[in-house]
Amino acid sequence: MFDLDGTLVDSSVDICNALNYAIEGTGIKPVGVARTITLIGEGISRLFEKLLEEEAYNGDKEALISRYLDHYSAHIIDNTSLYPGVKDTLEALGDYRKVVITNKREESSAKILGALGIAKYFDFIAGSDTTPGKKPSPIPIQFVLEKFGLKTGEAVIIGDSTYDIDAGLAAGITTIAVTYGYRPIHELRKAHYRVDKMPDVIPIIKKLAE
Repeated sequence: MFDLDGTLVDSSVDICNALNYAIEGTGIKPVGVARTITLIGEGISRLFEKLLEEEAYNGDKEALISRYLDHYSAHIIDNTSLYPGVKDTLEALGDYRKVVITNKREESSAKILGALGIAKYFDFIAGSDTTPGKKPSPIPIQFVLEKFGLKTGEAVIIGDSTYDIDAGLAAGITTIAVTYGYRPIHELRKAHYRVDKMPDVIPIIKKLAE
């Protein structure tokens, strides 16, 4: 099970651009990529909640989200790219069932995976709107386990944030944190394993499968 943003792809610039488009003309201060990265991870509604916590904005949050989604959908991979080694890793793990579990909406996630040429490697996508809960809830993981008839000992989640790790731990599966994503290393200490580059997950997964 792979997280998407900050794990498979770096989408921070496109998210930042869509965010600034959404808030243009509202009086809300524009955000940079570094600030945007701190907001990513809990889904689009929570992203705007965190942004607006620091702003005296009394307008319609849903209207901002709609503007964001319109722009993001039209520019979803203008600056988004795979992290190094991702495609090779997916190729190397060809014998394993693979899914994406993300707090990004399912439609947007599928569009990114398709546009970047890696959709074919995945058996399923669980987005923020696929199940009743989203990470750090274990619900998306439990949904995937049930869907494919898997036991907890047969699954691994790979992600860059506490949301991924906490969801995995709550679901009782093995967790692997990537250190190159959107979160500082010290936040990833609870993971069973930590890797500095995506291909490093290959020997871990093969060992766990023995």
